Amino acid sequence: MYSLSNSNSTMTHPNLFLVPHAVHRNDAVPSTLGLDLNIAALNIHRENMFLDDPEDFSITIVGDTLYSWAGTFEDMELSPEVIRALYLNMGYRRPSKIQAITLPMILTPPYKDLVAQAHNGTGKTTCFGLGMLGRIDPNLKAPQALCICPTRELAIQILELLQRMGMYTGIKIECAVPSLTANSTPVRDRAPVTAHIVIGTSGTVHKLMSYKKLGVSRLKVLVFDEADHMLAEDGFRDDSLRIKKEIDKFSPHCQVLLFSATFNEMITKFIPRVMKDHNKLFLKKEELSLEAVKQYKVYCADELTKIDVIMLIKTKIFELGANIGQRIIFVRSRNSAKMLHEELVGDGYSVTTIHGALSVEDRDKIVKEFKGGLTRVLISTDLLARGFDQQQVNCVVNYDLPIKRGTSEPDYELYLHRCGRAGRFWSKGSVFNLLCLDTDKLVMEKIEHYYNIQVPEVKISEQAFEGALKAAGLL
Repeated sequence: MYSLSNSNSTMTHPNLFLVPHAVHRNDAVPSTLGLDLNIAALNIHRENMFLDDPEDFSITIVGDTLYSWAGTFEDMELSPEVIRALYLNMGYRRPSKIQAITLPMILTPPYKDLVAQAHNGTGKTTCFGLGMLGRIDPNLKAPQALCICPTRELAIQILELLQRMGMYTGIKIECAVPSLTANSTPVRDRAPVTAHIVIGTSGTVHKLMSYKKLGVSRLKVLVFDEADHMLAEDGFRDDSLRIKKEIDKFSPHCQVLLFSATFNEMITKFIPRVMKDHNKLFLKKEELSLEAVKQYKVYCADELTKIDVIMLIKTKIFELGANIGQRIIFVRSRNSAKMLHEELVGDGYSVTTIHGALSVEDRDKIVKEFKGGLTRVLISTDLLARGFDQQQVNCVVNYDLPIKRGTSEPDYELYLHRCGRAGRFWSKGSVFNLLCLDTDKLVMEKIEHYYNIQVPEVKISEQAFEGALKAAGLL
């Protein structure tokens, strides 16, 4: 085991280290699709191959295989077509630190399993996305990579990202999520899946596999995104385990990748059941507080005061438009979402609301409009707390604090995921936590203690909220 930080590395494991590759100087890279990529002509900046991104955190890696730190995308086992898409479609200049470390671990034989924890917004989706694209043989018309995630919205988001990164490769990608319409083709009557990569929710993927429509005999990579939720008892563990068991029958050497921003103790103990010989990459708990995001707490006298606070801060948050970007208000239940929606719309404000009881057509429409910037304020249950990636969101309001189901204990991981919706990719962001009950205050105190942080109070006044936004760098 060793720790790696921005300034130095301290090795305590004799068989594991990272060393920077030399930058490749060849200008032209031949393309299998006739799309010759002239790296020099793209004017990619390479002034710092040691990646001095503003990611000031420590990384702990456990393993017994030597890997190299990939200073550029050309240092990785990626096709010229994928590299072209990263520069031209994605606008990337160089890998983030997490990508520079994890991609060599994914793409280097003997393709060991990997448990990877990374901040929200540091490019972990791109990590496993490139990991899948890098293992595909486009000439083999069969599923070779499978990604399982908790929600339809996240699956579609990952699909869209991979389509952009794989645009020039000829690699086919399919989404396996619940059908939009009641008259869609039943699973038993549909054609077998021939896409190279499948992204889906666990229930739909398991159903496809049960009907033998999704073959796994040629599968090389299995990814669990938001793995702490996918393998949790109150999450999607049963379907996830069934999928893994079926894959083990036909592709016992399939590489397994577990990615999440958080891993609790229960999941850490559960990992040996789904992984063999594997590497681990973790962040220290105190590094998970998302310092790029300013967190605040607002004490409210009662539930009605929470609504009054929302109405008050609208003058500083809702009406600043382009200065603040987009906002998400998280609530604990569908009833709270409906009530708050009606109050805000009744007061003349344009908001949209999403929760699990809506039809998939409505959910897709709401997400599309929000991602397209047509709506600025979104009320959501925890349906969008994990993995939802919208860089324009830089303000989150926790109307209700997240607690574990059936208890009054904080859901620490979910709080972190919610906060992670603001300040994506290290941009500035703010989080306002509304507290009215004694239990709310206790939950907030436990969250502060768990992450070793002190969340300042904001008084209920226009001047105080303006000061908070200025401190967050949003005014």
